[in-house]
Amino acid sequence: MLADCQSFYASVEKAQNPEYTGKPVVVAGDPERRSGIVLAACPLAKAKGVTTAQRLGEAIAQCPDVVIVRPRMAEYIRVSLQISDIYRSYTDLVEPYSIDEQFLDVTGTLHLHGGSPEEMAQSMQRQVLAETGIYCRIGIAENKILAKTACDNYAKKNESGLYVLHKNGLENTLWTLPIHKLFMSGNRMTHHFQSMGIETIGQLAKTPLDRLKGMMRRKFGKNSDINAELYWRIANGEDDSPVTPQTHEAPPQSIGHQMTLPRDYGSLEEIKVVLLELTELVCQRCRGKGFMGQVVAVGCQGADFDRPTGFFRQQKMMDPTNVTNQVYRAAVQLLERHWDGQPVRKVGVTLAQFQDSGQYQLAMFDDRERAMALERATDALKEKYGDSIIMRAVSVTAAGQARDRSGKIGGHYK
Repeated sequence: MLADCQSFYASVEKAQNPEYTGKPVVVAGDPERRSGIVLAACPLAKAKGVTTAQRLGEAIAQCPDVVIVRPRMAEYIRVSLQISDIYRSYTDLVEPYSIDEQFLDVTGTLHLHGGSPEEMAQSMQRQVLAETGIYCRIGIAENKILAKTACDNYAKKNESGLYVLHKNGLENTLWTLPIHKLFMSGNRMTHHFQSMGIETIGQLAKTPLDRLKGMMRRKFGKNSDINAELYWRIANGEDDSPVTPQTHEAPPQSIGHQMTLPRDYGSLEEIKVVLLELTELVCQRCRGKGFMGQVVAVGCQGADFDRPTGFFRQQKMMDPTNVTNQVYRAAVQLLERHWDGQPVRKVGVTLAQFQDSGQYQLAMFDDRERAMALERATDALKEKYGDSIIMRAVSVTAAGQARDRSGKIGGHYK
């Protein structure tokens, strides 16, 4: 099963604020900081033409009586975890796909709850609605790809919010849909398929795999066989991946932070301020997970997507570390070496090639022990009182973003 919460952020706000009943509600970012886009819109707002990712001004023009709510990410995470606990009362095989979507494998527990998969899904719907006020739609199938497809294309459009997609009936269901409905086929890939004469999912599914690989090689180059097989398998409803509860608990290959700035940063000194703040966040996370990294990467990007500027480069440091100042020095070297002087709107820092922080090479002239003790002390303060309890002096300058960022989760207000 793939269970999806309808208009999740907006539904949480309506469930917890009875005064919004019967009113069109959207959850949106902060327009003053150039993040005024719609993150979620309730069905009443969508009925008036409001869409997710739409600019807030456009949404207001389409729906003048819309109620605009600033996001509360910490509360949305709490409700999402509550819903996960409800699902886990039906099966221990629950895999988060996003904050509002979860995969469930009920094969081994269906007999414990009696009835059919549809009846079990109905029971889940009722319990989630009763305990959280959130309405969920559930796609049911024999594998994850088909369950996701069933939810997105059918359950969301059904009055019951449920749909069972049978693999032996794809010719009359999935294969009749236009190619842009294919899972993982965005606007660009849809255009490529159409240029190859593929207009429906069924046409893609019925194209012999060897022929599809040849078509994609001519389109994208010799290294496109894997993508060809991926899309062909999706179109044919083939997916061997299990529902894995620990899918997000595997050790990370890298840890990074990036942020979109509220304005263009045009001077090296301004960019360095944000670079230091991001480096501190990355190193703080690495210390919390017990990692030291040896490869640091820095990325900068301009605001004009039609004429992209910027860079993404990495370098290997002499020794693995999670000390902020050491990583920052390497990050600054990358910035000074590769920045072309064009205005910057997005900055990112990543640390990779990890080793256990409990073992490291001592250096005769390295004051690492003292630096690490200081970092441990500041980490403890931030964990107890919040990230803004202690900050570097540059963070209170006009270029600093740490204070504002400390009140957000994933770029949105807590």
